[in-house]
Parts: sequence; C-alpha cells; structure tokens
Amino acid sequence: MALDTSSFFANTPHLMGIVNVTSDSFYDGGAYATTDKAIEHGIKLAQDGAVILDVGGESTRPGAAPVDPDEEIRRVVPVIKGLAGVTPWLSIDTRNAKTMKAALSAGANIVNDISALTHDRRSIDVIKQSGALVSLMHMKGTPQTMQTAPDYGNVVHDVYAYIKERIEVCEAHGINRNRIIIDPGIGFGKTTEHNLSLVGNISKFHELACPLLLGASRKSFIGKLGNNALPQHRLGGSLAVALWACDRGVQILRVHDVQETKQALLINNFLIKAGRADTEQLSGDCPCQT
Repeated sequence: MALDTSSFFANTPHLMGIVNVTSDSFYDGGAYATTDKAIEHGIKLAQDGAVILDVGGESTRPGAAPVDPDEEIRRVVPVIKGLAGVTPWLSIDTRNAKTMKAALSAGANIVNDISALTHDRRSIDVIKQSGALVSLMHMKGTPQTMQTAPDYGNVVHDVYAYIKERIEVCEAHGINRNRIIIDPGIGFGKTTEHNLSLVGNISKFHELACPLLLGASRKSFIGKLGNNALPQHRLGGSLAVALWACDRGVQILRVHDVQETKQALLINNFLIKAGRADTEQLSGDCPCQT
C-alpha cells in the first residue's frame, strides 16, 4: 500500500515520541540505551498518546561524534522490530542510507533525516524505492560545527528557501510531495534568536503544503530563555512552545514528554472551545453594559 501524509492533516497535532537508543543524547542519553529499555520506553510513549515513535541510534546534539552505520544499525534495528505495530507510524532518525534501508526492512515507515537527504547521496534512492515517508530537516553545517557562529540573512526566509529547494529535489527524483514532511530544525545551527524567529513565524512554512514537524522539546534555547535551566527543568518551556505551535496548525510535535504534552494540548482545546461558546453567547448586547 502506498504511503502518504494525508493522515497528518487530520486530528492534529500528532505527537512523535522520542526513543534515543544512545548513551550521549543531550536529555536522556543512556536511559534507554539497551534494546529492552528502549522498547519498554517506546511502548510507554505509545500508551501516553504518541502516534509516531522516532527511534535514533546516533546523537546529533551539538558537538556529538558520528556513529558508524553498522553500530547504528546494531542499536536501532532490534528496537524497531520490537516496536513494529505498537504505533501506526514508526520513524528511523538517521542520516545514513545503510541505516535507513535496514530500519525500513525491520518495520519503520518514516525516515527522519536531519540532513534532508544530503549527508548520504544514496539516501534519496532508498526513499524513492521504499515508498516510505521522509522528513526533511534544515541544518546549517554538521552536528560538530553547526553551533559555531551560525549566521543568516533572514533565518525564516533562508530556512524556508532551503526546505523548498529540498522538496523540489525530491520531486525531481520521483518522491512525491505527499510523502514529504518538513522540519525547520530548531537548534540545528541556530542561535536563541534564530530559534525564536522560526518558532514565532512557524505559520510561514505551511505555504510549502507539507505536514510540518516541530522538534523543540527540552532544547537549549528554552533553557537560555528560562534562567539557564538545565534540560531536566525545561518541561514548562517545552509545553509553551507546543501550545504555540498547536495554535498555529503545526501537524507533528516531536517531544520527550508525551503524556504531559497531550494533557496540555487537551486542556488548551477545552479552553478554546469554551471561549468560542462564550463568544457566541455574548455576541449580542451584554446585559451588564450601561
């Protein structure tokens, strides 16, 4: 059956739970580094409300060392096999074509590539031949260099233009737009001010007519804006970003804290509905006016 992104435009936003099978990720590195713990964590995220699980075996935090694809495969494939069928969508977070191919064979149906299929020239063919969905993310530089004085003419315009170009490249290679998800890449080669501009103007990216993914959970710009809070103390800021993004139609939120994010979105939805009902009731002359 051909896959497409149409389901991501209904009943939004969808929560993508993060499963880091790594020892050095910036927030939960090492907590789920074994196969059993990673599978257990993924199942818990699904029970909490994630409809996508994003499994990664290579940390891409600033300064992180690259992981050999064979080691990456050793980490992620058993986890993907263990989580197959737990959620409707299972994503492999990788920039390596060899890992993509192994993960898709094991049961993944989305490739989440921080390099937008530029890191490995073979990856675009893997996506084309597999029929999987692909998430194209913007990153300036590499994880080793991306936070070394990143600079833009206008960060929103520049990131938009880059993603537009990558969509066009995919289409030219036979990957239809209805298989593409886009991600502005919060924290990947951006200063705090750049991240604020991107999140603040996130609606701009809807013009590209692809489901929009936002991954801001627990990231450093939240800590810098929130009294230099450590990753363990950035939940409040992460929820604030999630609510802002939800109110602007972002279709997919990539988060560590699925249960808390789902609750925040649920209450936000109740408040919006209550506000609309009150507005309708008060649309006439208010009896308390003099």
